[in-house]
Amino acid sequence: MGTAPNKRVMIVAGEASGDLHGSNLVKEALRLDPTLSFFGIGGPHMREAGVETLVDSSEMAVVGLVEVLAHFGVIYRAYATLKRAITNNPPDLLILIDYPDFNMLVARVAKRAGVKVLYYISPQVWAWRTGRVKKIARLVDRMAVVFPFEVPFYEKAGVPVTFVGHPLADRVRPTMTRDEALTSFGLDPSRRVIGLFPGSRRGEIARLFPVIIESTKLLKARYPELQFILPLASSLTSADIEPHMASAGLEIAVVRDKVYDVMQICDAIMTVSGTVTLEIALMGVPMVIIYTVSPLTYEVGKRLVRVDHIGICNIVAGKRVVPELIQHEVTADRLAEEIGRYLDDPVYTENTRAELATVKEKLGAGGGSERVAGIVLKMLGK
Repeated sequence: MGTAPNKRVMIVAGEASGDLHGSNLVKEALRLDPTLSFFGIGGPHMREAGVETLVDSSEMAVVGLVEVLAHFGVIYRAYATLKRAITNNPPDLLILIDYPDFNMLVARVAKRAGVKVLYYISPQVWAWRTGRVKKIARLVDRMAVVFPFEVPFYEKAGVPVTFVGHPLADRVRPTMTRDEALTSFGLDPSRRVIGLFPGSRRGEIARLFPVIIESTKLLKARYPELQFILPLASSLTSADIEPHMASAGLEIAVVRDKVYDVMQICDAIMTVSGTVTLEIALMGVPMVIIYTVSPLTYEVGKRLVRVDHIGICNIVAGKRVVPELIQHEVTADRLAEEIGRYLDDPVYTENTRAELATVKEKLGAGGGSERVAGIVLKMLGK
């Protein structure tokens, strides 16, 4: 009697954050069962974890309706590659991570081929296009969600769901003490520090970094003792930010990696929207969130969005814990004014820190990747 063949798992993560969360899940699953094999769409983290990537996720990380249309060819080819792989040799399980529009197409192919589907890190169906939950109920066998408020949403729709905790709860940890970090980055411990987080995509840099730079000039004029620091995303090069930096005429410390060490030394942070706002919230640092997309994307989105906030930390809190500036509100004056409020009002700042601590509590105590790996094994019948 022969041994059972090794189980094959297709995993799809179309963006940088999904690549990271996918890699942690794969590592945990392989720790529990080293015989599993993983393949699909991912980036450097997933390849390092042992995933055979048929498509590199960095080609697919775009935001907004107009931007997606411009990348349609790349996205369609990726879909065709996965469809062939599922149809010709169906995997034992398909794991989808966020990236909803693309992943729901892949889920349909898997369902037709009789492949079980686990969705990890829910699409934000609770925020917009809520009707998609019916499609999810048809195509997905189990949801592994990272926010507690997602559970009743899926239960109501009849989708099997498990709250696993947010994977960032395990990752958001500085590697140095605050004093060590300040010394390492060449900053003066006696002066306040403002963090500049302009995003990881070139489109965000083009749209939002000029406003951030203008606001730093306003702040420096008003608070001469301020120091500024910018953690440069791995997806960007110095050339992406240098033209804007040169126009500032300010000293801004630019740091590669060490993003949580950067966060912990900041008195306040200006940041684009996205996962980074959750990381900053977990570090308990007051922030101002800025968000713009193309006018067409914004006008379409405005009619579809069902939540009151853009920043995920505010959505988790269920209220406006930190300021958000959206579209036409994103001006250097407004941004400097909101940061200045943190600098001028210690009571307001402490209240913000206290509210961010409640966001951290809601996200769970860690161990999310391990819990999802347990679900993977169960769905594989192990």
